[in-house]
Amino acid sequence: MADGSDLRWGIERRLEFIEFRLFWEGHVNRADLMDTFAVSVNQASADLNRYIAMAPHNMAYDKSARTYVRCAAFTPLFLKPDASRYLSQLRSVADGILDRSDAWIGQFPAYEATPTPVRGVNAKTLRSVVAAIRRAEAIEIRYQSLSQPEPRWRWIAPHAIAFDGFRWHARAFCETDKTFKDFVLGRIIDVGASRPALARDADDVEWHDQVVLEIGAHPDLSAMQQKIIELDYGMSDGKAMVPVRRALLYYALKRLGLDTDPAARNPQDQQIILLNREAVINNRSTSCN
Repeated sequence: MADGSDLRWGIERRLEFIEFRLFWEGHVNRADLMDTFAVSVNQASADLNRYIAMAPHNMAYDKSARTYVRCAAFTPLFLKPDASRYLSQLRSVADGILDRSDAWIGQFPAYEATPTPVRGVNAKTLRSVVAAIRRAEAIEIRYQSLSQPEPRWRWIAPHAIAFDGFRWHARAFCETDKTFKDFVLGRIIDVGASRPALARDADDVEWHDQVVLEIGAHPDLSAMQQKIIELDYGMSDGKAMVPVRRALLYYALKRLGLDTDPAARNPQDQQIILLNREAVINNRSTSCN
């Protein structure tokens, strides 16, 4: 089998697409490549022939169906099959982030996702924050905080973007409070001037520190239920290790329902507990804004 490490990115991307379709749908043809990558008939044929030369036991041409089908000996060469990647495409299409025509999935299964309220982020605001990160600058923002009745102007030096599962944040040094904090992008009402940042991202200790959550099935569940939860979370020896930045620990615990005493909820509702609770709680950040 030939080594594909020296292939140009565009060609390798199309060969990876061929494997994606073969693995998930069992077949692929020239039209699939032409529609997805806007290549010519000749280029699509060349890509399929190149793939067969590199992985001759992965697919064969079915004359009756007029398509290439996956062989029983199929072994991916370019693609590491990943359920998360497939499901993330479904979710992105469901959320309107990705158009169906831009997804690699050919035949979509019936799917739906629980609705998530739209968290409005102004495109120009995001552009200003990203530009400040790229240039290592501070920007003046008019921000509405939960702790203040009226929005006020302040200087922040953003160095990263973070998502807590519901909202997008800018991780930044607040020159007003002299500390690194999270700023919800949707609460930035206006952006003013910019200037060189007074702080470096390397100084944000909470952002660079990692905390590991050790989660296990709720002990008050039955033995069978605990095994099911262990399977759900891919646990080994009764626990799963979940690394998280200390700056995002508050959000991670809240999203997993681990921010309260497990005894406060029904075991069937909570399902998982924090095995290293004391160590994790002592590491919790208070930099939310």
